[in-house]
Amino acid sequence: MKTPDSKRNAKTLATAVTGACVLAAAGALAAPASAQATQTTQTASRSLHVTQIAFGAKLHHTFRPNGTGAARTETLSSPDDIADLGGNVFVTFQNGVGPQGQASPDGDLDSTIVEFTQSGREVAQWDLHGKCDGLSADPHAGTVIATINEDANSSLYTIKPRTGSVTHYAYSEPLPHNGGTDAISVYRGQILISASAPGTSGAAAPNAKYPAVYVVSLNSRTKVAHVSPLYYDEAAAFQANGQAAGKTIDLALTDPDSNEVVPWVAPKYAGDFMLDSQGDQELIFDHVTGSHQHLTALHLPASVDDSAWATARHGALYVTDGTDDTVDVVSGNFAVGTMYSSVTPCDSNSAPATCPGPGFPANYLASTNMGTGALTPVPLTGAVLRTEGMIFIPW
Repeated sequence: MKTPDSKRNAKTLATAVTGACVLAAAGALAAPASAQATQTTQTASRSLHVTQIAFGAKLHHTFRPNGTGAARTETLSSPDDIADLGGNVFVTFQNGVGPQGQASPDGDLDSTIVEFTQSGREVAQWDLHGKCDGLSADPHAGTVIATINEDANSSLYTIKPRTGSVTHYAYSEPLPHNGGTDAISVYRGQILISASAPGTSGAAAPNAKYPAVYVVSLNSRTKVAHVSPLYYDEAAAFQANGQAAGKTIDLALTDPDSNEVVPWVAPKYAGDFMLDSQGDQELIFDHVTGSHQHLTALHLPASVDDSAWATARHGALYVTDGTDDTVDVVSGNFAVGTMYSSVTPCDSNSAPATCPGPGFPANYLASTNMGTGALTPVPLTGAVLRTEGMIFIPW
């Protein structure tokens, strides 16, 4: 996930617009009415309610400025990725640390992972050295997995919440895409990690030699995370929509970012692994049959960050809001199988230097048509929401 420190993000250069303005401006990003007609009518008409359940300003951690000197305490800031394990919610607060691990303006070098109950009560927290941009959980191992530094100087941590133990892993080789690591999914027993910010050093992206996704295996004895490519930034894929619809194209990914596993209740691509190339406004669905991969690209009218699917009528989207430093619950009566996305117009490769601005509103929540790629703003009541990380938890 790109955040205000990432090299391609300028969204902190202007004040965020209000929720009402977001919906008005975002409407222009949806597909034409003819395309929207295939969207489930329930998703367009159902409004959801936003409740803020946790606030960075009410949470604290202790650190040593630039790793030395007297310890100081400060509030947490910049919530981003989010995961769930054992009925609780885990959120990374990046605390202003830079995308290559640079110290925040006040010398903080650590991100803080906070464990919450589903109602927002803090249970525990852990400080990790660097900027934690990817967060997920392996329920079989009982661990939370965190990637550090999405642009360069990357590494990986695991946390066992039951014991509180933390293990730090170095990657087995210099990452061949010359960037960092970001989102994490556990897919068919494998850890898959986005190869983010390709070409931070070395040749620019897209590059046929740059992996888009890594398959990662962890050696707890040596503390090494072994990496191998799943597929590459210029892999062949079937184009699902747009001018090249129905054709096989070569991907040209410059911004592998979030990823998710599509649940079986989804109307399309059920059971696939999905990569979001955020700046490119592209979702890549990987359908694995035996040892063969079949990639499908779905183009979007705007960039998105995390996506989540309603897997039950009753449940909630748990969403981070980096603008207001909150963790929010979006609740209501859901249509099972609906895909929701955190739309991030200012993270598009085509976004202007000053953003938000005309045609590029602040982040907002949308339902995503998996056939056409249309993004339809979700009517919301309650607190203003500017989305970042997101998961769905059934109740």
